[in-house]
Amino acid sequence: MITVEPEAPQLKRSLSLSLVTLYGIGTILGAGIYVLVGKVAGYAGMFTPIAFLVSALLAAFSALSYAELSARFPKSAGEAVYVHEGLQWRHLSIIVGVTIALSGTISTATLVHGFVGYFEIFFQFPPALVMIVLIVLLASVVIWGISQSVVAAALMTVVEIGGLVMIIWVARDGLVEVPASFPTLVPSLELTAWHGIMLGSIVAFYAFLGFEDIVNVAEEVRNPSRNLPLAIILALVVTTVFYMLVALVSIMGVPPRELAQTDAPLAMLYTRLTGNSPVVISLISLVAVLNGALIQMIMASRVLYGMSRQGWLPPWLGRVNRHTRTPLLATLVVTGSVTLFSLWLPLLSLAQLTSFITLIIFALINLSLWQIKRRVPVPADIRTIPVWVPVSGFVSSSAFVIYQAAHFLWGEG
Repeated sequence: MITVEPEAPQLKRSLSLSLVTLYGIGTILGAGIYVLVGKVAGYAGMFTPIAFLVSALLAAFSALSYAELSARFPKSAGEAVYVHEGLQWRHLSIIVGVTIALSGTISTATLVHGFVGYFEIFFQFPPALVMIVLIVLLASVVIWGISQSVVAAALMTVVEIGGLVMIIWVARDGLVEVPASFPTLVPSLELTAWHGIMLGSIVAFYAFLGFEDIVNVAEEVRNPSRNLPLAIILALVVTTVFYMLVALVSIMGVPPRELAQTDAPLAMLYTRLTGNSPVVISLISLVAVLNGALIQMIMASRVLYGMSRQGWLPPWLGRVNRHTRTPLLATLVVTGSVTLFSLWLPLLSLAQLTSFITLIIFALINLSLWQIKRRVPVPADIRTIPVWVPVSGFVSSSAFVIYQAAHFLWGEG
């Protein structure tokens, strides 16, 4: 392991519980509901809320495992550290860390595509140009400083929560109709219905990604053994409530087939229900997507930084700029990767690829905690979860990986 010399600049520990919770909520909200609710509806139809619920339950197992692991090992490059501690296989830890950073860059590319979908409501520019300019601006904020980046993310989170509240309010009549429409919202036991729900839940699962990103700013959080687990759980609970409500009002307000045809589903919903131009909700959607992309870039750069400090990647990736106290070179590597993926793959493919990669990581994280709980005595100063939670997380994540792989190998692409 690399020894960090005393005079070497370190990351700044400046994030409170409220800031890190908003950081988590922001990356979860910005990573899905504003962009992908229509794509989920394309698979699950009127069962879209069920698809989101299945994804929430799947995410909950891993979120609880992350909560305990973040208290045990409050380090940047969290997942790589957890796998190293649990499975004690250095090479696998390196693969996991690099894969997490890759997932963050692909996720950012997904959101950049989502930004273009809403941006085109206002201006018509070549999509590639919009993507490149946006990526450069995001990278500049990430390089500027962690406090500035997270405060900016927190402010954008408040704006995007306001946008979801507005959507729920204008679509509130749909909630009144739910009791009468209940039979059409609950699937039967037929495999055809559940096949669509499972495919929709794989896409919807992407919308829940983000709670795991919290652990990668561990070295910049105050009292991380307490604040990291709390932030993970709070972020997942808040976003699940919003997702279920928005998914419900969306399918009650616009037929699922129509929702599936747009990259700006909430703007379509707003226009259909109010008859007004979707200027406000589109602007808020742009903020939401920006927020998610910003946080994903922070996460990916911190993973590369943390792995470098563990001695698993070249030392230059772990260098911290003396003025900004941020990992400048790691951020530039992430920026270049995001640009490549943004220009290479379409929106839905990026979301599905991110979900697939992350499910593999979640399976390994749950397996790691399972092994740690078998070998290591329970620490006296942290809250722990029952062993059945990581076991269930491992089994369910692995099952979804197999299901998705089977679908794309033998089903419709």
